[in-house]
Amino acid sequence: MAQKNQEKGVTGGAPVVTEPGRVRNVVLVGHSGAGKTTLVEALLAATGTIGRAGTVTDGTTVCDHDPAAVRQQRSVSLACAPLMHDGIKVNLLDTPGYADFVGELRAGLRAADAALFVVSAVDGMDAATAALWEECAAVDMPRAVAVSRLDHPRADFDEAVALCQRVFGDNVLPLYLPMLGDDGVSTVGLLGLITRRVFDYTAGLPAEVRDPDPEHLPAIAESRNELIEGIIAESEDESLMDRYLGGEEIGTELLIEDLEKAVARGHFYPVVPVCAETGVGLDALLEVLTAGFPSPLEHELPAVTGVDGSPRPPLSCDPDGPLVAEVVKTTVDRHVGRVSLVRVFSGTLRPEQTVHVSGHGLAERGHPDHDADERVGHVYTPLGANLREVPACVAGDICAITKSGSAETGDTISAKDDPLLVAPWEMPEPLLPVAIVAKSRSDEDALARNLARLVAGDPTLRLERNPETHQLVLWCMGEAHADVVLERLRAGGVELDTEPVRVPLRETLTVPATGHGRHVKQSGGHGQYAVCDIEVEPLPRGAGFEFVDRVVGGAVPHNYIPSVEKGVRAQMERGLVAGHPVVDLRVTLVDGKAHSVDSSDAAFQTAGALALRDAAEKGQPALLEPVDEVTVRVADTSVGAVMGDLSGRRGRVLGTEPDPDAEGRTLVRAEVPATELLRYAVELRSMTSGTGTFRRRFARYEPVPTHLAEQVRKEHATHP
Repeated sequence: MAQKNQEKGVTGGAPVVTEPGRVRNVVLVGHSGAGKTTLVEALLAATGTIGRAGTVTDGTTVCDHDPAAVRQQRSVSLACAPLMHDGIKVNLLDTPGYADFVGELRAGLRAADAALFVVSAVDGMDAATAALWEECAAVDMPRAVAVSRLDHPRADFDEAVALCQRVFGDNVLPLYLPMLGDDGVSTVGLLGLITRRVFDYTAGLPAEVRDPDPEHLPAIAESRNELIEGIIAESEDESLMDRYLGGEEIGTELLIEDLEKAVARGHFYPVVPVCAETGVGLDALLEVLTAGFPSPLEHELPAVTGVDGSPRPPLSCDPDGPLVAEVVKTTVDRHVGRVSLVRVFSGTLRPEQTVHVSGHGLAERGHPDHDADERVGHVYTPLGANLREVPACVAGDICAITKSGSAETGDTISAKDDPLLVAPWEMPEPLLPVAIVAKSRSDEDALARNLARLVAGDPTLRLERNPETHQLVLWCMGEAHADVVLERLRAGGVELDTEPVRVPLRETLTVPATGHGRHVKQSGGHGQYAVCDIEVEPLPRGAGFEFVDRVVGGAVPHNYIPSVEKGVRAQMERGLVAGHPVVDLRVTLVDGKAHSVDSSDAAFQTAGALALRDAAEKGQPALLEPVDEVTVRVADTSVGAVMGDLSGRRGRVLGTEPDPDAEGRTLVRAEVPATELLRYAVELRSMTSGTGTFRRRFARYEPVPTHLAEQVRKEHATHP
């Protein structure tokens, strides 16, 4: 991973800053195919960070260096690409646009101070991008829009802007308009609305700046008036609107100053047309990123506590303050080991520094709490797969570190003499199970090691060893996420297969019954003798197991009564018909016989088990399946389709209510058999165009309908 710069076309040295005010952390978001990665690489090339954008010799790109991204033909992981422009270091955080990799998107949002929404002039945007805009709005994150792919024959900038205004709301206004070439199709320049100048890219970057032609003036005038009114409406100078409406010409410098303030506050959202292939608009976009977006000094930092949860004062972005950094993402490189992408919030992170690594942990996902002192190795500025060594990383900046043996995504790095813990960010629950099995005994150890690395780096993975079905289940965000995980496991030298996921079932009896257990055996001069009679009756769902002693006259000696109960419990664990645990029964011991010499604890255990099996033949055994309580969050327009689908899954819809956290969305609550939810994460996304989400929790066990019992039993049979 720590390759020489020229191996990936990197031409410049590592950008280094010593002041937080000279840093901009920008996350690029948008649907898959909008052109985010292409735009990042064009910006890198335009600033001389790399020699040229595009594919290099091994089929990867500077940002998409993951072989899984090449095979899937889309970004699958977060990539950090820093560049320098006008003395400002911009850390571009390129995120995957596909919903399966939302964990990488969440990590990018956490590390950033502003968001650049990339919207295709050809395909528009998806519903997930619109929902993400609302999420950024809820925390007042500054945003701008880059309308991409202007070189495509079907590109329509005006329609893309109109779409953004319909979906994103007010104050989404273009700073420039595309200027078409002589052919009337290709975009060769920009019309600057504030400056009323033409930026001509016919000869490439930098653009030639000149006065507009007469035919450009009407379009500039119309859009400029709307832009100026939008800027003035957000101005801190309340008299500016009256002056403008009174006919006063507002100076360009004042407009730009107010524009930059409004963008930094998250109140105004400039739109810039860009074409990564031709370079049109790249310099204009860089101006927005550096001059409009805020530095880390202007961004609210996450809350911190002591590792014991004790309150601590708020952080400030001070290079001389206490060290507090967060592991945004952890990967394992086969050459240099564990590499952690780190956002430094306070203090300065230096090479060979001893730090404290602590994590909240999610034990249910395989991330237990942990605390350890460790020595940092080198500190690097990452550029895709390249690591370029730097002397330090100051508050507000992003870097990569190596040799941190226990650091996991989401962990806090702080001073060893004052360990702190950063409040965690929200991660979605993985809800698509994939059962994996090593092909051979020799692969089991390698599978365990590689799984541990992947789970440590990806909080959207959950690893579960189901004690009932004896399956190793990896919970993922969706099929594409699962494909990438399996591919990485195989790339690590693990031979594995997948198999159908089995749901833990239960058995019970549905009517009262009696059972007789007789265990009489002679062997080698030693006998075994035990007889017991029981009555069995079903209990309400969830009641568990009761054992009642109603023996009269000492027919079963008192010291053997616990043995009968033990035998009954053991048989319930083994199952009666299909090998699943038995639940919700009351077993009453009513009679029995014992021998003064040959009776024993083991004999009465066996007799108790036999008695329960005998009762099962008369008690009409039934198969029980787990039922989950499900809460589905969908757009109002999808409620009918979702409710119908839940009913088709044998679910019971309990009701709906408006989502208190988002206008235009509804929460649908239902109870659904867990066997019907194995692929619901994939099918809900398809049904709702990627915007539907759901949560689930176990509610209880219920009988499987008679006509489905045999099918369910076969599909989810347990093999110890």
